[in-house]
Amino acid sequence: MKGGHGNQSQHYAGVAFDVGQTLSSSQRNRLWNSANDSGVWAYVEPIRLTPTWVHFDKRFGKPACSTGGFPTIRRGSLSNYVLIAQDDLNTLGFRTGGLDGIFGGATQNAVIAYQRSRGLSADGIVGCNTWRSLQENVVGTGATSTTIN
Repeated sequence: MKGGHGNQSQHYAGVAFDVGQTLSSSQRNRLWNSANDSGVWAYVEPIRLTPTWVHFDKRFGKPACSTGGFPTIRRGSLSNYVLIAQDDLNTLGFRTGGLDGIFGGATQNAVIAYQRSRGLSADGIVGCNTWRSLQENVVGTGATSTTIN
């Protein structure tokens, strides 16, 4: 989950495939066209961005950022995205009271504390700027006492 393609790593929360690394350029183009034409995938990465493989994915929910990524989550949210935020927050030392996918009071308090520590608007909502900050800050941290694989 952590790492990936910079800010775009967020699109891996869903179903994502990076395939075709051993194919010829023409075979990759056929695979890209097949994925694009299928109508199944929410996003098929332009070939110019991934010239040696084909990336396609299906995300869940409307992205918080106009450029894509995870959806906005807030108190009351229940989803795999809450788990990702909880994992990020705990990894960075902001305790959410567990990893349960439920955005309750402890998670909201952890979000607010994190936002304050990074100079973000401390509204307790994980939107575009908070997601981007969390993902950038958690990359490269490695396993911690709270990491679940």
